[in-house]
Amino acid sequence: MNLKLIKFCYFIFALVLISCGNKGDAKEKVETTATTETPVSEVASKKTILFFGDSITAGYGLDDINDAFPGVLQSKIDSLGLAYAVVNSGVSGETSAGGSGRIEWILNQDIDVFILELGANDGLRGVPLTETRANLQAIIDAVVEKDPTTTIILAGMELPPNMGQAYTSEFRSIFSDLAKENNVELIPFILKDVGGVAALNQSDGIHPTVEGHKIVANNVWDVLKTVIIPN
Repeated sequence: MNLKLIKFCYFIFALVLISCGNKGDAKEKVETTATTETPVSEVASKKTILFFGDSITAGYGLDDINDAFPGVLQSKIDSLGLAYAVVNSGVSGETSAGGSGRIEWILNQDIDVFILELGANDGLRGVPLTETRANLQAIIDAVVEKDPTTTIILAGMELPPNMGQAYTSEFRSIFSDLAKENNVELIPFILKDVGGVAALNQSDGIHPTVEGHKIVANNVWDVLKTVIIPN
């Protein structure tokens, strides 16, 4: 096993421990707008990008939610003069089942771009992959039913080899398969270049630091920019 793989496995092991301990604060960062001091009239004139995810989206452990990758992306969007307002709807410890259970409430608002970042906690807890797939599909279906014009971006996640080759391979394919089947955009691995890198994660070893979130934001931006920047 090479050093890179060892680091990644440590990262996932730590994530298991933290995800099990996050139940108490599972609702701590729901529906937090990642913009600051923006006039109501100005926000109303902007299109909405909603991030629907777990502790990575929620910015777990950060002093300022605007340092989480959705907030970093809001700053990027503002610097380019694009008329989009980011909404951070991340919940620490969230599973695909939890997301499926709260999606109807989230859809009470108009959403132009919906970014789905869920599934990692399912895999780490050994949830049957058929259930994870079904839950993610249900979330996608709900968004499409509410408004077929909403652009959906699916954020992919990966598991370590010690979870078993068959399980990790099928888990990875869930995201690419759903993206193809539903004709939605895909971020192959949202934690690319961050997962397993100690310097880019907090002391728990798994939640990105401010610097780590900047890299995550770049991973997301690679896909998001193709959707929101006019050709």
